[in-house]
Amino acid sequence: MQGKKGVKKIPMRKCVGCNEMKPKRELVRVVKNKEGEISLDLTGRKAGRGAYLCPKVECLQAARKNHGLERAFSCRIPDEIYDGMENELKQDE
Repeated sequence: MQGKKGVKKIPMRKCVGCNEMKPKRELVRVVKNKEGEISLDLTGRKAGRGAYLCPKVECLQAARKNHGLERAFSCRIPDEIYDGMENELKQDE
């Protein structure tokens, strides 16, 4: 039997906007911390519950429409939070 030496498994995550599985590094993490604050985690290191989005405004808008982030975090997300995240994504493009 031959082992799989040197083959690294790429962690995959599903975008809550378009529902496509993509490599974790290609996605942006959205975090809900212990205080209940929701923000973009561009470093991928913030503490808290995470959900993933493609770094495109269209995917954030789709997640807003299909309530993907609200399902992931089990809470209602105010429009101001979505607007703030949308502005952050537009700056990164």
